[in-house]
Amino acid sequence: MTELLEYAISRLKTLPADEQDAIAAMILEELEDERRWDEAFASSPDLLAKLASEAMAEYRTGKTQELDPNNRLLSQF
Repeated sequence: MTELLEYAISRLKTLPADEQDAIAAMILEELEDERRWDEAFASSPDLLAKLASEAMAEYRTGKTQELDPNNRLLSQF
């Protein structure tokens, strides 16, 4: 276990039981989400490679535009 995780757990131990349970539930949910993403990507490498290839082809032909980090709304579709 890392020092940071040990520190976080030591801080969590000072919280009331209901808050500890809420944070534990969030952590477990995050771990499960990560497992599902890993499983989804592992079961579809061909599809991911195809999508990446299509995206690169669009980029090379100028069909993409740079994202403006200051404007997260899409200006055109």
